[in-house]
Amino acid sequence: MARVRSAYGAGAAALKATAAGATLLAAALAGSAATAAETLTIAALGDSLTHGYGLAPDDAFPVRLEAWLRARGHDVEVMNAGVSGDTTRGGLSRLDWTLTPEVDAVIVELGGNDLLRGIDPASSRENLDAILAELDRRGLPALIAGLPAPGNYGPEFKRDFDAMFPELAETWGAIHVENFMAGLGAAEDRDAAMALMQDDGIHPNAQGVAAIVEAIGPAVERLIARARGEG
Repeated sequence: MARVRSAYGAGAAALKATAAGATLLAAALAGSAATAAETLTIAALGDSLTHGYGLAPDDAFPVRLEAWLRARGHDVEVMNAGVSGDTTRGGLSRLDWTLTPEVDAVIVELGGNDLLRGIDPASSRENLDAILAELDRRGLPALIAGLPAPGNYGPEFKRDFDAMFPELAETWGAIHVENFMAGLGAAEDRDAAMALMQDDGIHPNAQGVAAIVEAIGPAVERLIARARGEG
């Protein structure tokens, strides 16, 4: 009888252990599903092109991008961390308080005002490098969008300015978008591109923002996949 009871006790203990293991597995799977279903927050760190200079709030780049992504089934929030007139140095100076705990990924759109002010590309590069380094340190996937320089500052300036975006992206493993404004299609049809700009000829109008979002959207989807551990 003692042996029977001993065998029964061992069997019961094994069943309890199996049940406990199944419960833990179910909890883990449920936790993973919950994590995957959580809203993902992307901070769009930029200047007036991000902030939405001259536009109604609902037409700003982060708002239009979020709507585009949600329409494609992504549970995301795009945070507007754009400041009109900001330079790469300004973006770096406010990076720490931009990266609130809920931020899961970052779009970096900076450099346009450095370009307009003729700031040495070496300085701009140093600031962007520091931004991407901090994002990497925090484990936040990043997308960096460039803006091709015109030739009026000279060939060396253009070479150094244009090169810093892809080179820094490669250094820090960030997704690179060659031209934030590519959706406007200026190279193909300047008149059509200008129809998507505000009167200042610098900032996109509402239709222009929609075109920019359409062009950059697939790259942002890659950023989302990285943030969710899928790419």
